[in-house]
Amino acid sequence: MARNDGIDRTFARNQDLPTLDDVAKVQEHNEREKDSYSNQDIDTTQTYRNIHFKAPTDSYTAMFDQMIADGIISTRGLKADAVKYGELIFDVNSAYFHNHGGYEYAKQFYTDAYKAAVEIVGGEQYILSAVMHADERNRAMSEALGQDVYHYHLHVVYIPVVEKQILWSKRCKDKALVGTVKETIMQVSRSKKWESKVALDEQGNPLLTSKGKKVLRTSYSVLQDDFFNYMKAAGYTDVERGERGSTEEHLTVTQFKVAQEQQRLEDVTAQIAQTEQALDTVQAAVEKKQKELQSLQKQTKEQRTTALTVQEIRSMGKKTITGNITLTPSECSTLKDYAVNGILAKAENSRLEDKLQQAQKSAAVWKQRYESLKEQVRPYLEAVKLAPEKVRAFLDAILTRTWQTRQHDQPSRRKSQDMEL
Repeated sequence: MARNDGIDRTFARNQDLPTLDDVAKVQEHNEREKDSYSNQDIDTTQTYRNIHFKAPTDSYTAMFDQMIADGIISTRGLKADAVKYGELIFDVNSAYFHNHGGYEYAKQFYTDAYKAAVEIVGGEQYILSAVMHADERNRAMSEALGQDVYHYHLHVVYIPVVEKQILWSKRCKDKALVGTVKETIMQVSRSKKWESKVALDEQGNPLLTSKGKKVLRTSYSVLQDDFFNYMKAAGYTDVERGERGSTEEHLTVTQFKVAQEQQRLEDVTAQIAQTEQALDTVQAAVEKKQKELQSLQKQTKEQRTTALTVQEIRSMGKKTITGNITLTPSECSTLKDYAVNGILAKAENSRLEDKLQQAQKSAAVWKQRYESLKEQVRPYLEAVKLAPEKVRAFLDAILTRTWQTRQHDQPSRRKSQDMEL
């Protein structure tokens, strides 16, 4: 399967339809002939969006029989159990179409993919049906993105044929014709249609193994290459070829789709994580730039204001013939305002400087007083440290005596005040 690296890749898959029952089931699925489906991702309300690049004119088997009757194909020499029907499935991961606009882009892509199918099959006359499905919901992406996302893909049911030359046999009466081409038919043959091809080097020479045998390219690898090269030539250069060595051709349809959906979910999850991380980085960068811009705007505004003021002053007045400068009343008033403001500012600065000097002097005086007082109380502080209990008792005695004295003097003071009144 595709690597989880966020790269969009083309997928082309060939599926044999060995029995008539297989053919009937594929027809029911592709042509949406049933009322309900076990595949819960099929949204029948969107079936009208499915596009037929070639619509069947009858059932697949009936069309096959009619092609034999019309001589378009031949089953001459075909074994009873030979595979007569095939189905090509062309696909790109859902994220590719979602990121390119969805439905309309998918229509154009598969229009070109159908042209590739015509070349791969060998002609449009061998195609029974070609339909783009646009009604199968990609559950994984829909749940991840919170919106309906549909998985666009193309089904092409065809008859595998190869050109075969029928030669005149020895029983021919005209012996000159023996061994020459009697007729050319389009023989139904799955094995010859998808037989392995010799791998070539860059010079077009066959690649050989160490034992000298030719290296063969499997039919699935050839199909992948053909589809990818055609789509690239059609202008779809932003997709890559499906991985080499994949085993997709050996999976059932259900297994194939389940594996694809799981891979697509991983791809979308990784893309969302990368996008969120990028958004965080961008958001941080935007906030930083906004702060830088605000700071720059503030600086620019201040510089412009100063520059305009200086420029206004310098441009005031006109020089007279005598060399004097004349001012208009407005200029004179403006200059006076600047002068007054300058004088006031200078006076305010002078006042503040005087105040600062006075504060400094006052601070020096208080500092000197503090240092002197500190020296005076130093013995007492040292005594407190040496004998705290004695000092505390001494101070308590002094305080008690002082309080008693005040209480004794208080009645005498009241009596004296009454006599004065």
